[in-house]
Amino acid sequence: MANPYTVLGVEPGASAADITKAYRRLARKLHPDLNPGDKAAEERFKDVANAYRLLNDADKRRRFDAGEIDESGAERPQQRYYRDYAGSQQADGYGNDDGYADFAEGDDVFADLLRRARQARASQPGHDLRYRLPVSLADAISGAKRRLELPSGDTLDVTIPPGIVDGQILRLKGKGEPGGSAKAPAGDALIELEVLDDPRFTREGDDLTYELPVSLREAVLGERVRVPTPTGEVTMTVPPDSNSGTKLRLKGHGAPRRGGGRGDQFVRLKIVFPRGDAALREFVSTWDAGKAFNPREESAR
Repeated sequence: MANPYTVLGVEPGASAADITKAYRRLARKLHPDLNPGDKAAEERFKDVANAYRLLNDADKRRRFDAGEIDESGAERPQQRYYRDYAGSQQADGYGNDDGYADFAEGDDVFADLLRRARQARASQPGHDLRYRLPVSLADAISGAKRRLELPSGDTLDVTIPPGIVDGQILRLKGKGEPGGSAKAPAGDALIELEVLDDPRFTREGDDLTYELPVSLREAVLGERVRVPTPTGEVTMTVPPDSNSGTKLRLKGHGAPRRGGGRGDQFVRLKIVFPRGDAALREFVSTWDAGKAFNPREESAR
């Protein structure tokens, strides 16, 4: 993955507001729903989302700038000392007694200590490994299968259950470090899920808001229209005599709730007029009722 500042097109000293602005600009351009079938745009969108995830978190950004984590958010290898190697199963010089196995065959206290240490290491379960996996809002709601690439080059297949929430941890049994022997159990892989923002929606708690452009005809006469949701389009009815700013509700189409179920999606209408329509201009100029109507007085009532 490239440097997150380069991916978003911002300088390392950019403000949080500049980073958010850059992310939204690129996300609106590259979102898969706006580029169906374009794999290159989909991959770029993933890179943009991952870069924003890292730089939008003040602590992660500080740790990345300090070289403590890499572009994916994984820990970078740090300088290790004797005390680190002494507790590691992977350090030949300190983590096992292969170098002085003969001492363990004696009858003194030191030999007994070595034998007990060897037995303890052999029965010791492997350590748990922790990873972070970004998921889209749609996957968080509906569930999905994703492949997680590990720093070692290996992969883990992760099943994301429907209705997960940001920060939820999945445990993959036996996918961590191996145990001290063939009989010792391996550790687990702990996958922390991070639900990414969808640039099409504004989120407040479990509820989402989407701004829907409608024509003058649809607003005045009423019409059935298609509306995007995180999991696909649905049909809803725009009631007659609707104004810009009117909010309609799609029940149960919001984000997952911790206690079960889902929030709602609100649809805010925005009337859009055709440009350069001479007939519309002529109608409005001769519309007597329109001349007499003062919307500022109407809204003050």
